[in-house]
Amino acid sequence: MTRQKNVPDKNFAALALQANERARARGLLNLLAESNADIRQGVDAKLLEKETDLKNLLAARLENLTKVLNGKSDNTTAAKLKNEIELIRAEYDQTQVQIRAASPRYAALTQPKTLSLTEIRNEVLDAESALLEYALGETKSYLWIVTKDDFQTIELPAKSEIEKTARAFYDSMTARNKNIKFETAEEMELRVRQSDTDAKEYSKALSRMILAPALPFVANKRLLIVADGALQYIPFAALTVSNPQSKERFLIENNEIVSLPSASTLAILRRETKNRPLAPKTLAMFADPVFDKQDERLQTAIADQNKIAPKPKFRVENIAMSKNLRQGFSRDSDSEGLNLERLPFTRREANLITSLVPANQQQKTLDFEANRQTVLSAKLSDYRYVHFATHSFINNQNPELSGIVFSLIDENGKDQDGFLRVNEIFNLKLPVEMVVLSGCRTGLGKEIKGEGLIGLTRGFMYAGARRVTVSLWDVNDEATSELMTQFYREMFGAKKLAPTAALRQAQIAMLKDKRWNNPYFWATFIIQGEPKN
Repeated sequence: MTRQKNVPDKNFAALALQANERARARGLLNLLAESNADIRQGVDAKLLEKETDLKNLLAARLENLTKVLNGKSDNTTAAKLKNEIELIRAEYDQTQVQIRAASPRYAALTQPKTLSLTEIRNEVLDAESALLEYALGETKSYLWIVTKDDFQTIELPAKSEIEKTARAFYDSMTARNKNIKFETAEEMELRVRQSDTDAKEYSKALSRMILAPALPFVANKRLLIVADGALQYIPFAALTVSNPQSKERFLIENNEIVSLPSASTLAILRRETKNRPLAPKTLAMFADPVFDKQDERLQTAIADQNKIAPKPKFRVENIAMSKNLRQGFSRDSDSEGLNLERLPFTRREANLITSLVPANQQQKTLDFEANRQTVLSAKLSDYRYVHFATHSFINNQNPELSGIVFSLIDENGKDQDGFLRVNEIFNLKLPVEMVVLSGCRTGLGKEIKGEGLIGLTRGFMYAGARRVTVSLWDVNDEATSELMTQFYREMFGAKKLAPTAALRQAQIAMLKDKRWNNPYFWATFIIQGEPKN
């Protein structure tokens, strides 16, 4: 980008954009390696073993050659090693070609091809879309704006300045989620009211900093946002923008918004799903699992089995995971451990959403049956939409422990593994239009981390989902039920809107409802992946 400034006619900015795409691909590979994600779906194990052996052999021969060249060995030894290296490299390259042919999905993830500016325009964008790609740097940051017929680069402030404002915005937006010891109801009300005021100011400040320069180029466009750093966990929908009449609006009122890990990711998704037939059925719904042995449903189940009257109803209490599992989990409150309380409105959410779908086009799984084994054994590939109305959890220290929570006990009261972890998600077979995590406890917390969240969304994409809907913070159970019902009503009703357009309309509807017009209630949900039908 510095060279672009010095030699503006050489188009170094386009090369910088491509380099940023390449860096994002490497970052994902590092994350996958750290999380021990198993991404070998559809690949011949012998081919992978051969690739690993050749890679190790090549490294060993290169190390030997380095020692020979630095020593006093004759030229014959060096020439022999060089010849061996060329032969091994040729066989290694040929093995990678075989892997790409056998599993394009695996190859696209492990041997990513990053797009040029021309390819982004041809493979990612249409006339109604604009790409906003960010790169945050120590001394300055950059925003690339790409449309079908325009390319702009904008210099932004340093990463520290942007992230400071982004974190303040996030913290003020999620003030309701904080649990402060000995705080009275009146004190909490005052704190939240002040945080709501602060959120408005931070929204304006962040918008001026990272968004305002782009607005003249993206009016009425569908925005494909490739964020960076803390911006990955900021709801762009809730950023405040001004129109020519100086009237302030939220960005979602002007634009459809979709998030992308990178522009290249969308091109890969489209290549993988091109000409893929739609699943025969519409919706698989999982909701309201049983987490707690004090849950009234267990008392009822035991009473039914023993033909005795059930005990009085119990209030659903929070439960915590065992100490060895809970260590390292992010959380919004200051309490220890990951607390999982029943989400009663997920049942209402499930009933309302499935009422929009013919009975023979849906599968609704509730209570004890909403368990991990059902998810793994169910034919979810028969459905176009898969909806998990339950808790998700994020472990930033150990991303491989991130996942989704299903019933933790069975109808007999026995403990069972209810955690579907990220490494298992990568090997699901889900050629679906969308996966929705509506009860998502992303727990990004004060540090606004989320490596596990990235792993979850990419895991579902690798499993075959064209798009994934997740939340950026814990949100009111009832508000989520309202938003999700409206979301599906826009998709399955008379308008038959695409998911990104449907989410926008649902968020605008919430914005117009006095009960839920605070962005805390509606801005948490984002869509990652395919922006169009």
